[in-house]
Amino acid sequence: MSFEFEHDWQATFATPKPRIGQATKTRLLLLLCALWLGLGLVGHQPWKPDEALTISIVKHLLTGGDWLALKLAGQPASQAAPLYYLSAAATAQLFSPWFSLHDAARLVSGLWMALTLLMVGMAGRELWGKGTGRQTTLVFIGSIGLIVTAHMLIPDVAALAGYATAFYALALSTRRPLRAGLLLGTGCGIAFLSKGLLPAEIIAVTALLLPVFFSHWRNKLYLVCLGVALAAASPWFVVWPFALWHRSPEQFQTWLALAQPAFDQFNLFYFVKTLTWYAWPALPLAGWMLWLEGRKILTNPTLQLSLGFFLILLFMLGLGTEGRDVHALPLLLPLAAIAGGSVDTLRRSAASALDWFGIMLFGVLGFCFWLGWVAMMTGFPAKTAERMHKLSPAYVPEFSWGVLLAGLVLTLIWLAVVGKAKRSNRAMVTDWAVGITVAWGLLMTLWLPWLDSAKSYRITATSLRAALPAGYGCITSRNLGESQRSLLDYHAGIRVQAFETVQRLSCDLYLIQDEKGRDKIEPGTNWKLIWQGKRPSDRRESFRLYQRTN
Repeated sequence: MSFEFEHDWQATFATPKPRIGQATKTRLLLLLCALWLGLGLVGHQPWKPDEALTISIVKHLLTGGDWLALKLAGQPASQAAPLYYLSAAATAQLFSPWFSLHDAARLVSGLWMALTLLMVGMAGRELWGKGTGRQTTLVFIGSIGLIVTAHMLIPDVAALAGYATAFYALALSTRRPLRAGLLLGTGCGIAFLSKGLLPAEIIAVTALLLPVFFSHWRNKLYLVCLGVALAAASPWFVVWPFALWHRSPEQFQTWLALAQPAFDQFNLFYFVKTLTWYAWPALPLAGWMLWLEGRKILTNPTLQLSLGFFLILLFMLGLGTEGRDVHALPLLLPLAAIAGGSVDTLRRSAASALDWFGIMLFGVLGFCFWLGWVAMMTGFPAKTAERMHKLSPAYVPEFSWGVLLAGLVLTLIWLAVVGKAKRSNRAMVTDWAVGITVAWGLLMTLWLPWLDSAKSYRITATSLRAALPAGYGCITSRNLGESQRSLLDYHAGIRVQAFETVQRLSCDLYLIQDEKGRDKIEPGTNWKLIWQGKRPSDRRESFRLYQRTN
């Protein structure tokens, strides 16, 4: 039995029943999800910081590397768990005849996000009743903070799918305990083999604390769910760690030490501050629902689960991980779940204001993307064209009818959706989801070559490779970032020995990365400068390569 509750405010604020049928709405949602998932997955080089690390590990796997002991640019990736990298290597192997290696690998993010969207929709339906799953999915894909990360080649995407599966399982636990237990254990295992112990600990703590604080979860059905979940999770937590321990107890101990969060980060305020822009439109919608429920929050199982999961996530992420936007991804799940149930309850004036804010926001973004593209293609307006060239000086504008057609189709879709006469609460979340999809699509069509030219390390890496002498023993690096080391390996097959690790200059080549604001290292008179370079758009970092003279 799903969590369905009758409220007096539903009659006052509920959206009128739409004219199109349920089947049509489902097909339109699937079409929008497919468009949202597909845009931006291919067509650009690996971008730092996270994609650089992933593609180097994927390359290691595809060239016969050991999946038990993953390596990054030839060095142990001691903290990495294998699931996302193995799945990315699988899609890279499968689709590489039609795509470049990094694009083929990045397709796996679309598959993991498809699983996430499915679980988000099913959780929304289970928590609030039939029809709300669509609203929850629309709120989720409309989230500002999700759109970029969801299309990147990073293990956080698979971890998010694990979180979403576990969240849906908890919602289902007192109605279908066997199915929920299988899903809960599987979701916990996916999160663990994607990002380590912290996601698994968050899911386990949530599952165990629900019956401690709320009577709804103190029953035999929930106990059965937890028992099945323990059995379902066991293979995920045993097979790879045991195999790694059997291969090398030292490597296993190193991984275990790095994978266990220290809970000493104190980034709680960072995540709270990030959510103020990251979680729109879910945040104001969820806030409305919590205000509307007031004291009933503690007696409503839907809010017990959603708010409890959110608070545990916020607390444990704030203490257990560094402050980065990508780590806030799982916080969107419970917020979208709460927001999905609030759509029909929102006052019409507030829904209209939120709707028009989204229309204006994405309309302005779309206009800016078109203006920038026109300036790059024609040189007019001159100031805009000059600015675009300054930000990506290596980009050579090249007109494409396909890009123009794709941009026009996306723009017409948005105009058709937001130009409809009828405005309603449900139309508001649809407008947000379509708006962010179209804005992202315009960025990934009109501006993608310009962006890739500014962010790619391929030209720098191939220039460095061309400057290498015909015969050399090895390269020592100094201050070289992990992302830069990974991209040199991926693009040019260049591997280095970090001075910070070996503490000696034993190689005949010496590569130094300079950073703005950091003292410049001078290697001494027995080193000769043979190459220096940087990305054309980069004002902060550059590289120098020296050769030993004696």
